[in-house]
Amino acid sequence: METKKLINVLFLCTHNSARSILAEAILNHLGKDKFKAYSAGSSPRNNQQPNPYAIKLLQSLGITVEGLSSKSWDEFAKPDAVKMDLIITVCDDAAGEACPYWPGQPATAHWGFTDPSSTTGSDEDIYNAFRATFDLIKNRIELFVGLSDEKLDVSHIENSARELGKQ
Repeated sequence: METKKLINVLFLCTHNSARSILAEAILNHLGKDKFKAYSAGSSPRNNQQPNPYAIKLLQSLGITVEGLSSKSWDEFAKPDAVKMDLIITVCDDAAGEACPYWPGQPATAHWGFTDPSSTTGSDEDIYNAFRATFDLIKNRIELFVGLSDEKLDVSHIENSARELGKQ
């Protein structure tokens, strides 16, 4: 039986601490038979770590947080980096930035989500903002994972991902 190649997806955000981390974890959880997700940031802060609310939420929902870390997108632009099939920006800042050259010229799309880490208020308010963003990302990823193999083919994946970004 032929083993199908996993589709490598890189989620980008400015600091790689909330939305891109959530997207990486969700896609790896829901799409483990078809996809391998990664995340990075255009300018993660020194010693940046995934947002504690993102980690707490993922753990509460039984989604593994193993291997999640904040890192620069430069790691994925190196010649020996994993070749991406699709790169999705999940914040408007990263979408507007000049990206590095990506080996293999992967498809690109933008899925904008509100930054839950900018929420102020009580712990419950902040957690609820993370949950709302999680739900939006999860809904979009469920649609993505459910696309037919034809729509996920290299010649169609960019259009398919961009169409989902409009929803």
